[in-house]
Amino acid sequence: MADGDVPERMQAAAFDEFGGPEVITLRILPVPKIATSEVLIKVWSAGVGVWDALTREGKLVPEGSAFPIVPGAEAVGSVAAVGQQVTNVAVGDVVYVYGYTRPKGGFYAEYAATKAEYVAKLPAGLPVEHAGAMPTDALTALSGLDTLGLPAGAWVLILGASGGQGHLALQLAKRQGLKVIAVASRAEGVALVTRLGADLALEGHGDPAEVLARIREVAPEGVDGLLAMVGGRTLDKLAEALRDGGVLAYPHGVQPEPGERPGVTVRAYDGETGPRQLQRLNELIEAGPFEVHVAEKFPLGQAAEAHRRLQTSFTGRLLLTVV
Repeated sequence: MADGDVPERMQAAAFDEFGGPEVITLRILPVPKIATSEVLIKVWSAGVGVWDALTREGKLVPEGSAFPIVPGAEAVGSVAAVGQQVTNVAVGDVVYVYGYTRPKGGFYAEYAATKAEYVAKLPAGLPVEHAGAMPTDALTALSGLDTLGLPAGAWVLILGASGGQGHLALQLAKRQGLKVIAVASRAEGVALVTRLGADLALEGHGDPAEVLARIREVAPEGVDGLLAMVGGRTLDKLAEALRDGGVLAYPHGVQPEPGERPGVTVRAYDGETGPRQLQRLNELIEAGPFEVHVAEKFPLGQAAEAHRRLQTSFTGRLLLTVV
């Protein structure tokens, strides 16, 4: 079923060869056709993440992709058409999507086809304006919290808490009843995590020993879990805040990769999607106001510039606006 207004061709940001940001250009491409288990999304906005840069560089290319490749793993928009087997959404629904596999192209486009199991209706309490930059990091953050497996009332330390995944993990952790120590970047990041409800907000670019001392003031027996969005010297020092038997979890891709530590369980995780995860995420989001912090927006035609911005430091996420 379709809404009757789906065109045959669309604007999309795509590339015909792997390389730097300059390979992404705006062009006219056919609107993808959907299978019986797929949904066609009219994209309103799409998140811009490091995973998109890896796709552009040829390092993380979805299976089945062929040039021209349209990047983009996540979006928010409306349902323009559904396959005959689709029952979870209907034409006209406002939805978000994390397209784990996307052989028919990603979401840097006016329209995109995706499996229905990757799509969920937009939950109450999530402003649609920034929702396109939410799905990948929010689902990955949820996986990270699941990896820690902490009970309500436990202390969790989030390193990189003002980044894309970190600021969403903070909000999801609070909804799970955890006490959160958020280590953020710069005054802007500290202000963000404070506003989002961190029990203790610290700036992470100073002396790690001083940051560790502040953590021990509020959690003298040690923190129960550590979510590490960044590695290196600061993580090595702050990992000392973990109690004996604590858990350190980090998403695959963190460099340098955290090593094993005596008395601490170290686990890596990936984002997972599907009906169960999407339902859980929606329930947590609907528990109260939920903020997706967007540092900067770019129109679809400036996707290359958005990828250049990825190479700089910023708080939260970047977003492509399509309509």
